[in-house]
Amino acid sequence: FGLIGPNGAGKTTLLNVIDGVYKPNGGTIRFRGEEITGLTPERICRKGIARTFQVSRRFARMSALDNVVVAATFGNRGMVKNPRALAEEMLEFVRFPMPKETLAKNLSATQLKRLDLARALATEPELLLLDEPASGLTPLEVQDYMALFGEIRDKGITIIVVEHLMRMIMAVCDRMLVLNYGQRVAVGTPDEIQKNQKVIDAYLGESIS
Repeated sequence: FGLIGPNGAGKTTLLNVIDGVYKPNGGTIRFRGEEITGLTPERICRKGIARTFQVSRRFARMSALDNVVVAATFGNRGMVKNPRALAEEMLEFVRFPMPKETLAKNLSATQLKRLDLARALATEPELLLLDEPASGLTPLEVQDYMALFGEIRDKGITIIVVEHLMRMIMAVCDRMLVLNYGQRVAVGTPDEIQKNQKVIDAYLGESIS
């Protein structure tokens, strides 16, 4: 599920409300029929909602592997018998490009994105929130990420992704929501969104032929 809109539309704010970073001023957040409004981020994580951020966060003095072990141990919904084995599996799944004992402080921004994703997946979520996962990536890395998102979906994990790279989000999403100044402009398939005049006016603009 894609979430798009101009800067300041409220996309990241919406993710922050869903995962408990912000408490909503009104309304409720429900996940699998259960109200989770106002729960702390760690409790929401253990309910089955994981998150990555625009600027990757990490335990800088710990290894990449230990960063993921922390998530597998404390963010998972159930007791994991072997958190280290799960962490290694997730690093391999996201095709982490560095030795697993590399300290997180020595990783580049793009390597940290892989680490962030592995850590989120190690909580074994049902819903994965991704905030601009393609920012700073090369075209080849974007292609690899697009394939990876398909593999995550094949695991039965629902993805909500905020992204400005339209080529990517149009290709990977089944449905999309367009926000503008905190208001819903449109919901539909990528094809419907591209043809929606309100979306064109608010965000996409006219194509130049």
